[in-house]
Amino acid sequence: MYQELIDKKEKLAVIGLGYVGLPVALAFAKKISVIGFDIDSKRLEMMRQSSDPSHELEAGHFRDCDIHFTDDIEILRSAKFFIVAVPTPVDDHKVPDLRPLLSACSMIGKVLKKGDYIVVESTTYPGCTEEDCLPLIEKLSGLSVKRDFKIGYSPERINPGDKEHSFTKIMKVVSGCDAEALDEIANVYSIVVDAGIHKAPSIKVAEAAKIIENTQRDVNIALMNELSRIFHRLGINTHDVLDAAATKWNFLKFYPGLVGGHCISVDPYYLTYKASALGYEPEVINSGRRINDDMGPYIARNAVQQLTRAGKDPGKSKVLMMGTTFKENISDIRNSKVADLVRELKLFSVTVEITDPYASSEEVFQEYGFSLVERISNDYDAVILAVNHDEYKNLEEAYFVSITKPNSVFIDVKGVFRNKITKLKYWSL
Repeated sequence: MYQELIDKKEKLAVIGLGYVGLPVALAFAKKISVIGFDIDSKRLEMMRQSSDPSHELEAGHFRDCDIHFTDDIEILRSAKFFIVAVPTPVDDHKVPDLRPLLSACSMIGKVLKKGDYIVVESTTYPGCTEEDCLPLIEKLSGLSVKRDFKIGYSPERINPGDKEHSFTKIMKVVSGCDAEALDEIANVYSIVVDAGIHKAPSIKVAEAAKIIENTQRDVNIALMNELSRIFHRLGINTHDVLDAAATKWNFLKFYPGLVGGHCISVDPYYLTYKASALGYEPEVINSGRRINDDMGPYIARNAVQQLTRAGKDPGKSKVLMMGTTFKENISDIRNSKVADLVRELKLFSVTVEITDPYASSEEVFQEYGFSLVERISNDYDAVILAVNHDEYKNLEEAYFVSITKPNSVFIDVKGVFRNKITKLKYWSL
């Protein structure tokens, strides 16, 4: 398989060309022949024009790539090695939504041939590849795993906005259905991954490794968020406490904040779902999720309290929300917890205007039902710095004073302007 791909006698297909799939596809396409498959025709047309719909990759990443972008399932028949990189979200009840993943597996099952390889990169719970994906593929293909084709799992580690830890520079964990598959999958990924390959002993281990990477961060941030609530009642600044505690050599410095996006705030639910199905109710993980999911409403309630203490009527107040993406310096609005903050403020009849230098107003409206303002006014009763984009961090206090009324409030979610705001009433986590 490895040599056939190198010699371009066979092709590799990446199914799902989002934040994960496109970087993977383009990295391979600089070395071998690749089919890039996606169901979104508008996104495909942008990629054909060397434009990343997710605004993560520059045009240069498309240069010198042997890749064919398509939404034609029949084209997939010419592939020998399939990589699945579709989204794995949760529904409104925090239950894993496997429809995109199973749909991708269904397509593969219809075009699979003897000798083909399948690797799932989509984040899911331990057991999903073998218990949910594999039976569907075998049923639709009429082929048997190990005898006719091979399957494996390799967790994605793409971090939107991170230019340093790119796909080729991150250690790649791989797994396979047997020893032969493990070696072959490792060899294929070694074509593009410079940081090295880690061979997991089983597919379930590789799936579990991905899940706990983000669950660990989620729980640690939840602890910081809970501590910030305690310290707020004590009248001390959380960041001052963290600075002091971090002088100890083995202190792990996490920070409080909004926990959104497609990884940290979603992946733990896949693990708790599987644990519950096995008869175990996770206490620490569920507790962390409850705390982090409540941070948007919690910040909003404190903003209302600060407005009231400043002598303002929340129902007649106007607030500027700065930032709506799920983290700084990216355009990704998926599962942004700023939306929770906005919704909670509106329950108190607060007028909220939102701005963001990266987000698309059209996408924000489609996803959350509110738009971004084109022009910032000068009559706000409060400013909430929700996402610390670089463009915001470089502003001076005079700017915030210039866009607010007298006796206004500055809510600094991540503490970026700690000890720098003196003319506005200041609050942070």
